[in-house]
Amino acid sequence: MSQSYSSDIATGLTPHSNWYNDVNASLPKRVHLLDTTLREGEQSPGISFTTRQRLQIAWMLDYFGVDCIEISPIISPEHEESCKTMMEAGLSATIVAHVRTLAKDIDVARRCGADWIAMYHSVSDVHLQHKLRVSREVAVQRSIDAVEYAKSYGLKLRFTMEDASRADPDFLKSVCTLVSKAGADRISLPDTLGVLRPMGMYNLVQTVRKVIDTPIDLHCHNDIGLALANALAGVEAGADQIHTSINGLGERVGIPSLAEVAIALKLLYKEDMKLRLEMLHDLSELVSGYTGVVTSPSEPIVGENAYKHKAGTHVAAIIRSPTAYEIIPPKSVGNRRRIVFGELSGKNGAAHLLSILGMKLGETEAMQMAQGLKSLHLGDLFELELSETLESAALQSDEEGQQE
Repeated sequence: MSQSYSSDIATGLTPHSNWYNDVNASLPKRVHLLDTTLREGEQSPGISFTTRQRLQIAWMLDYFGVDCIEISPIISPEHEESCKTMMEAGLSATIVAHVRTLAKDIDVARRCGADWIAMYHSVSDVHLQHKLRVSREVAVQRSIDAVEYAKSYGLKLRFTMEDASRADPDFLKSVCTLVSKAGADRISLPDTLGVLRPMGMYNLVQTVRKVIDTPIDLHCHNDIGLALANALAGVEAGADQIHTSINGLGERVGIPSLAEVAIALKLLYKEDMKLRLEMLHDLSELVSGYTGVVTSPSEPIVGENAYKHKAGTHVAAIIRSPTAYEIIPPKSVGNRRRIVFGELSGKNGAAHLLSILGMKLGETEAMQMAQGLKSLHLGDLFELELSETLESAALQSDEEGQQE
């Protein structure tokens, strides 16, 4: 009988402690997840949800366990109706209405029954000059006026410093300080163009952390593939909420995926998050079905290839102990383990195939089967699902580390 996982996160799967400093002592008491599939996700090219689809996604995200769900009621009357419906649905997650720094937008959020809103204003000079065509002084006054207007109605709010990663540090610190004093309950620091390195995000959060006590959100774009790394670096620097979307959907190439962030926090940072991780694959498939955007086979955690094993030595190891090549059991994230048979198959994979067929043969027959698969020169021939309980028919071999 092969070794199986003893818990949903198997002992010994995390990196050896010698490879990194223990950052957990400096982490916030709790890292929160805000999912913005229904706002940022709908900004992904070609994607639009119906009101019914938005509500279904919201219900599933809520049951999964995210802390906040973001939606923008100002996009269209349909979005406003979706937002209002979500507010009335009795969800446990906080519904955050995303608006501009305009009184009329705030009024729309109020009309929806929002308790929490998120407003944004650009703070980088390139945005102020070329997008909004306003001075720094005007930007600051707009921001303060909008915050004070929202607070006058008792709303809780997050203020997003759009393009913070390209803003002048002193100006950014000043705006964060003034907006916090005006009553902002949270400050979001986005890497709007995805241009930061992880150490840059760490420094950005620490720089702002030194001038305000307001909790900090992270909104990281993935333009050069660093969104997840930057989000985790920001958490290590003191931020306590990460923005995610299902399948990483968002403007241009998107933001960190919900699955990657959830597993990274649980597995690498030992966050005690009350999440139903087994829903991750279903959430991915749901949104893929609604949007027509097929989840990449190579998508971490939820992709078809995430638990697919092909090379002979890999298959041999997986049959003996899944921990050899899997960081977390597929069942725990709603995925499935598969073995690919073809010209890279080895004798252990062949022996397993023979046992499935009810043929309990010896090493010679297993070798012959493997050679037969290789001799066809047809690449991958077929694949079979390998159950969570691995009652292995693998042959014990002293050649474990060699290519079969």
